[in-house]
Amino acid sequence: MNEIEKLELAAYRTDIIEDVNNLIEKYRAIFGWDVPDIDENVANRLILNEVRQALDDIQNK
Repeated sequence: MNEIEKLELAAYRTDIIEDVNNLIEKYRAIFGWDVPDIDENVANRLILNEVRQALDDIQNK
């Protein structure tokens, strides 16, 4: 990746982090509907693991 791509990506880094946080919150809320006494830390780890797996799957296509 050359410098222009790195600069462009850096400009969106905050947006990407915010989007991922919103995605985690979305799925944590769904977990909360299904599991009323959910442990948020456990739910976050499970969701993050699935997001990582999804990213790996997409990258390896």
